Amino acid sequence: MLRVLAGRHPINRYAAWAPAFASPSAGANGDVCPLPRLWARPHSGILLVLYGPASATKFKGTPEMLGLAAGREPARPPRNHCCSLASLNSLTLRSLLRALFTVSRGMVGGLSEQAAGRDPLALFGRWFEEAQKAGLYMPEAMAVATSTKEGAPSVRMMLLKGYDAHGFAFYTNYGSRKGEELEANPRASLLFHWGVLHRQVRVEGTVERLSDEESRDYFRTRPRGSQIGAWASRQSSAVEDRGQLEASFREHEERFKGSEVPLPPFWGGFRLYPERIEFWQGRLNRLHDRVVFTREGAGWEVTRISP
Repeated sequence: MLRVLAGRHPINRYAAWAPAFASPSAGANGDVCPLPRLWARPHSGILLVLYGPASATKFKGTPEMLGLAAGREPARPPRNHCCSLASLNSLTLRSLLRALFTVSRGMVGGLSEQAAGRDPLALFGRWFEEAQKAGLYMPEAMAVATSTKEGAPSVRMMLLKGYDAHGFAFYTNYGSRKGEELEANPRASLLFHWGVLHRQVRVEGTVERLSDEESRDYFRTRPRGSQIGAWASRQSSAVEDRGQLEASFREHEERFKGSEVPLPPFWGGFRLYPERIEFWQGRLNRLHDRVVFTREGAGWEVTRISP
């Protein structure tokens, strides 16, 4: 019977450490090939283990290839790992196997121009769905980079709240640092990183506010506590202490007691209209696939660039 070992079994320790396979060409800078290996133990199921650079030499053959290795349980992984796997314990066996299938297919098959197609939004949709099916924690998480008119950059993690042919939507307080920077310099860059699948997507383009109707429709889907929190927090502004923030929350909680929480006039969405989208698929020996879509009129120009 196939089962994932739990309890005191080392799988819990490896899930926390999450080192990675080293490629044969790995050097002092820690170049790795982050492929998980299934460690087979007779009569006790399977153990998902990620090995660090020093321990990859314990295996004969190429560590870049997924496979089963029979033998005794490996020693504790070294500390010099540079790749993490988010919460293996949170993955179901089905999603774990899906992740293994997707990463092995991507690493071996790569991303060809034919597979990429001519529509980057359709390709993003396929990759995003595969990240969801793989059971990754919050695949909608993305880094959002903005800058001032003078070019001083800032970046933060946010959640994608929707995408279509018109672009990528996210929501914030318009008075926050990113809100003010987007008003002054309406350009931004997004980065999605699905490390377990060895994939990244970079999106660059112009930004505009969503309509009040669109923002209101989304705001109504938020939990009531989050709605009140949007009123209570003047995002990015200084507060004396947490007590002041909690007092503001209680004040607005009482204010809207028994009624619907309206959309704050200082809160809403932005849409990034993509002008350039890059898809990055990790491959062996750091010869990664990078396929770039650049908007050309009503269509897209597709270019492969060097890793």
